[in-house]
Amino acid sequence: MAAKIYTDKDADLANLKGKTCAVIGFGSQGHAHALNLKDSGVKVIIGLYAKSKSREVAKEYGFKVMDTGEAVKAADIIFIATPDTAIASIYEKDIAPNLVKGKTLLFSHGFAIHFNTIEVPADINVVMVAPKGPGHIVRRQFVEGKGVPSLIAIHQNPGRDAKKLALAWAKGIGGTRAGVFQTTFKEETETDLFGEQTVLCGGVSQLITAGFEVLVEAGYQPEMAYFECLHELKLTVDLINESGISGMRFSISETAEYGDVTTGPKIIDASVKKKMERALKNIQNGKFAKGWIEEANSGGKNFKELRKEGAAHQIEKVGKRLRGLMPWLKKRDIKGSQASYS
Repeated sequence: MAAKIYTDKDADLANLKGKTCAVIGFGSQGHAHALNLKDSGVKVIIGLYAKSKSREVAKEYGFKVMDTGEAVKAADIIFIATPDTAIASIYEKDIAPNLVKGKTLLFSHGFAIHFNTIEVPADINVVMVAPKGPGHIVRRQFVEGKGVPSLIAIHQNPGRDAKKLALAWAKGIGGTRAGVFQTTFKEETETDLFGEQTVLCGGVSQLITAGFEVLVEAGYQPEMAYFECLHELKLTVDLINESGISGMRFSISETAEYGDVTTGPKIIDASVKKKMERALKNIQNGKFAKGWIEEANSGGKNFKELRKEGAAHQIEKVGKRLRGLMPWLKKRDIKGSQASYS
């Protein structure tokens, strides 16, 4: 049986009327939710710590900015839009002391709830609205009159209105324009982490890098390796995004398709699938979450070294030079722009 897809007709912004919505953090998802809700006529305030660099940015957008604890006190719905590993300390210091019966906590990812890094009182609604895309896309699509497909989940519902509030929020950020699906905190968290680690980020980046290295080590020009293993990937993924894997195969040459179906399974073989299964187990049993929290709490030395190592790879130097020859590409200097509670 196919899952129900909620659209605009299933959600009512009136459920947010007269309520104050606090967005804690003003990073990728935080700024997108805040701006989209504001444009939808919802009362939004921003909660940030005293020395946050984002305070002036939020004020320039016309938001009332408050210290985190004060924003929680003033709000009916509190969206925690901060990094997973920062949520526990922010919650303990500024959020938990200001929660009272009837308030709603909202998340865009289930990590903190699913892995029990925080404990929420039973008289507080706990919901999730998770757009399936980064914040800048959530904002851009909304401005263009479109939306990003989103997930909702209900963890606690003492007020008996959690689903209505989640759907209203999803509508306010544009999610119901594209379709909203109901899931659970467990399912969203585990599938999200799995997708990031094995396919979308970890899998793709390592596949690209390995292909680049094989060609360069075989004596081919790094520029040719970059084009074949990285640059053209977007063109292929766009075809998959628009019409599925079969649609992509229909659009490429028969030579490319034959290589796809005969060589692809030899590269991504049963051994890779076994490794994916192990990665999923480590997510399910909490091993990944435990390790990530410990790494973050200890200052992230190993994480920073791995990030630095990746940025120094030859593929990055070649890519920067080649992208400079393509004036139509949007260039973004992402150094120092990692998501943070700022």
